[in-house]
Amino acid sequence: MWSVLEVVYYGKAAEATHRNRKRQGTVELFKGNGGVIVKKMRKMIRTLERHHFQRLVAIMARAALLFVLAGLAEIGGGYLVWLWLREDKPYWYGIIGGVILFLYGIVPTMQSFPNFGRVYAAYGGVFIVLSLLWGWGIDRKTPDLYDGIGAAICLVGIYVILWSPRN
Repeated sequence: MWSVLEVVYYGKAAEATHRNRKRQGTVELFKGNGGVIVKKMRKMIRTLERHHFQRLVAIMARAALLFVLAGLAEIGGGYLVWLWLREDKPYWYGIIGGVILFLYGIVPTMQSFPNFGRVYAAYGGVFIVLSLLWGWGIDRKTPDLYDGIGAAICLVGIYVILWSPRN
């Protein structure tokens, strides 16, 4: 006999099979209220799918936020060290930059992805995009067409690395 979840999961095929079983004398699954119960179950499944989608969006948003935070920490810390060593800024620029770079090392560990290599590979794409934006906003070096194309390829690569279905 089909369970309620099987009827909802397999949809009309399960209902048709159930009707065939009913003709063969098996017990009716929903005791005459089949249509109403199936509709309510389908509505519950749609609600659960919506909640699943919202959870997935929240996971992706958290991952993106942590990647951006790590990128800003690495670029910002590196920039402060650069200013200290290359542009004769005070030594405390280097100290603050070093502390920020240390924090950068901690932020990626907060990711929910279990694989170190994938996290850092995806982060590399984020770093490229953020570096171009940093150069544009801070150093006033406008990215050209090929910078934009490369950044777009990196964003696609990030998506493929992190959210492709795996076995």
